[in-house]
Amino acid sequence: MGDFSIKISSKLINQLAEGNDQPKRKVKKTKPNVSPQSKAEQAKTHHDAEKLKPMAELPMQPPFFFPIPQQTAASTELEAIKSVLKESEKVLEKVEKQEKDIVHEVTERAKELREKEFKIPEPKPMPCSSDHDAWMQCYKENIGDPLKCNGLVKSFQDCALRSRQQVKSEEK
Repeated sequence: MGDFSIKISSKLINQLAEGNDQPKRKVKKTKPNVSPQSKAEQAKTHHDAEKLKPMAELPMQPPFFFPIPQQTAASTELEAIKSVLKESEKVLEKVEKQEKDIVHEVTERAKELREKEFKIPEPKPMPCSSDHDAWMQCYKENIGDPLKCNGLVKSFQDCALRSRQQVKSEEK
């Protein structure tokens, strides 16, 4: 199926040759039951023993940290990101200003178009309206004898005929 190789360390060979039988698991040590009074006494004696130690050890110096080059790379990358962000904000402000200008211009044009398109035209005066009102009034006053209004009706008829001819000539 395949070639396999097994490597045996020199340490393992020495252990097998010497016959060291070391237990694979560590044996758990049990703690003896100690009363609270004896715990206090042990703590006191331990504290006293620390005081009596000679000052052979040097005092511990605080750790000294060197600057990590990755942090400087990260800070330069961060600065680059910040500059791009500032540029993006400036571009956004310009675009928003242009948008406001365009919206204003479009609304103005829409108002102009609406006024032109949907403006109600001035009504033209009805031709012969005075003649019409005169013969109508005459008929109301002379209900019993409508022939008295013959002249007013005739003048209205002539006015209507003239206005029709005038409209027809404008259409040509």
